[in-house]
Amino acid sequence: MKIKKGDTVKVITGKYKGKTSRVIKAMPKSNKIIVEGVNLAKKHIRPTQENPQGGINEIELPIHASNVQLLAGNSTSKVGYKYLDDGKKVRFLKKTGEVVS
Repeated sequence: MKIKKGDTVKVITGKYKGKTSRVIKAMPKSNKIIVEGVNLAKKHIRPTQENPQGGINEIELPIHASNVQLLAGNSTSKVGYKYLDDGKKVRFLKKTGEVVS
């Protein structure tokens, strides 16, 4: 998967289109990511001994990785992989060719 935990991304489709935020978690097997403040849902919490009040919490649900683009500087771009001369595999921005850490 080309998007990693900690990357800053911009949502390009859906209800949260245009929002930029940080990736909290990446799930490569399902090709989904959880982005901070995006795709929020309310989860009802049952009262327990630790939390006798219970309540309603907002949680972030996963979105598909194809619905975001990596934000580098002021522009967004698709991400690709390439091998450097020393044989190291790195991510790069397809728009500019810049190598991303």
